[in-house]
Amino acid sequence: MIREPAVAGRFYPSSPAQLERDVRKFLAPEKDAAPAAPLHAIACILPHAGYMYSGAVAGAVLVRLALPRRYIILCPRHYPQGAPLAILSEGAWRTPLGDSSIDAPLAHALARACPLLREDEVAHAAEHAIEVQLPFLQQLTPDFRFVPIALGTDRFQAFEDLGRAVATVVAAQKEPVLLVASSDMNHYESDEITRSKDARAIDRILALDPRGLYDVVRRENITMCGYGPATAMLVAAKQLGATRAELIRYATSADVSGDTSWCVGYAGIAVL
Repeated sequence: MIREPAVAGRFYPSSPAQLERDVRKFLAPEKDAAPAAPLHAIACILPHAGYMYSGAVAGAVLVRLALPRRYIILCPRHYPQGAPLAILSEGAWRTPLGDSSIDAPLAHALARACPLLREDEVAHAAEHAIEVQLPFLQQLTPDFRFVPIALGTDRFQAFEDLGRAVATVVAAQKEPVLLVASSDMNHYESDEITRSKDARAIDRILALDPRGLYDVVRRENITMCGYGPATAMLVAAKQLGATRAELIRYATSADVSGDTSWCVGYAGIAVL
């Protein structure tokens, strides 16, 4: 099964040459930045908006990490179609830069460890939140493999069960596996409100507090689309021994558009 690109030409360029140029630009270190030792992260949070808005945040995180060859990418399900916890265990995903293979052994192990997961192409067919991560990984680790999981539930228990299963499976692997939670932050409020709301969610992430993140997002009406993936990721990361998290870059769409009345927030965070 080849999962064809759904948002090439909209969220990122459909031209391979232009896409490669853009990704390399986002991965370039800041001018005058001192070289830093790579971070050996257990997990990270990456945004998934159009590259013009979120690409610099995603690139800033990935260029700081010591990247492995295997990934589990958790994303929200933005559309109502498909299973509440949807995994794909076979095949590859295509972008303009080529095909990237699903890590079938890792996917099958996850499906066995977490009975809530269902094999489901529908949930992934139009979903952009994993797809936009792949060109970055294709540039940085061309032979990587990954497991895609889309979450369409709002139940904390489901996130916790998934996170525990992920940690158990990852701990049993001989090679390192990086957990990626794909999420944008608050949506479609003013820059001031968005930054304030995002700070409350980010505080809980930096505290490695999955229940606190879940509660503050719901209580404060923070429209962080990937709070479920981030919650599950934090559960897994803590079980895998995480002791701290680092906010590498934060931005809002207003930083690009100049429109402070209506924007979206983006956070890039490493969990170590």
